Amino acid sequence: MANVLWLQGGACSGNTMSFLNAEEPSACDLVTDFGINILWHPSLGMELGVGVKNILEDCLSGKISLDIFVFEGSVIQAPNGTGNWNRFAGRPMKDWVTELSNAAQFVVAVGDCATWGGIPAVPPNPSDSTGMQFHKRAAGGFLGSNFVSKSGLPVINIPGCPAHPDWISQILVAVATGRAGDLTLDELNRPKTFFTSFTQTGCTRNMHFAYKVSTTQFGQRNGCLFYDLGCRGPFTRSPCNRILWNRQSSKTRAGMPCIGCTEPEFPHHDLKPGTVFATPTTLGLPNEVPVGMNKRSYLTVVAAGKSAAPKWSKEDMFVV
Repeated sequence: MANVLWLQGGACSGNTMSFLNAEEPSACDLVTDFGINILWHPSLGMELGVGVKNILEDCLSGKISLDIFVFEGSVIQAPNGTGNWNRFAGRPMKDWVTELSNAAQFVVAVGDCATWGGIPAVPPNPSDSTGMQFHKRAAGGFLGSNFVSKSGLPVINIPGCPAHPDWISQILVAVATGRAGDLTLDELNRPKTFFTSFTQTGCTRNMHFAYKVSTTQFGQRNGCLFYDLGCRGPFTRSPCNRILWNRQSSKTRAGMPCIGCTEPEFPHHDLKPGTVFATPTTLGLPNEVPVGMNKRSYLTVVAAGKSAAPKWSKEDMFVV
């Protein structure tokens, strides 16, 4: 039996809604098949007021073993470092976060806000929001870069806006069943099993990417979304086109560009009107080229692909 406590800071509840749609395994499977005991969750917990506070205090005292502490949302430090803009159970939430993180065997940050600060941490950041162990790409965040839980692991980051439900449930199962030692984390504390490949991996538009055939509008069924519509698929580490959403689709499969929501830079630093769903270029060349390529080699590949593009690559091959 693994006890899980889930709290929420500065968040929209999007990751909770995503988690409740998990399928492999489902949220119910976690309890019935994998021995997870949810001590409390903002949307599932039955206790209110003093009842919730008693659970938290029992976790801190050791009366209840806190195996996994899950945090969703940014850690709000305003005003002036007090955290009083986000109070919970009679105290600033940030104080509970500090103490519960130190008491837990494992700490898991779910969603962009908890991992890197997310949208709340975008300048001017009036709520003084930050992530659990990162502030955007900079190590540190709220708990500090040297923090490790009782298990010896840093905060396990599961980013996304929201995170895919099965990323959450499968990591919880791995930890709860004693297989946390099999988790290999990248430099941003993300499990490599999910965050090594790029969103572009498995994209049904890869042939259009190779032939430089561009999509010109949202929802269009053929063409690559990178060249004109600002798709972040070649830069974003996620398995969104390998582990499909609702087992059916993804943004790019639905004709919408990837917005890079598993990376610390989300949302994009350049939010001027007309730049979000557009690919910034200089003399026709994208300002950013796919990871692992330089601009010279990219130019060569683009020229070769464009000249070799067969007629069918520009046609709508889908039959309704």
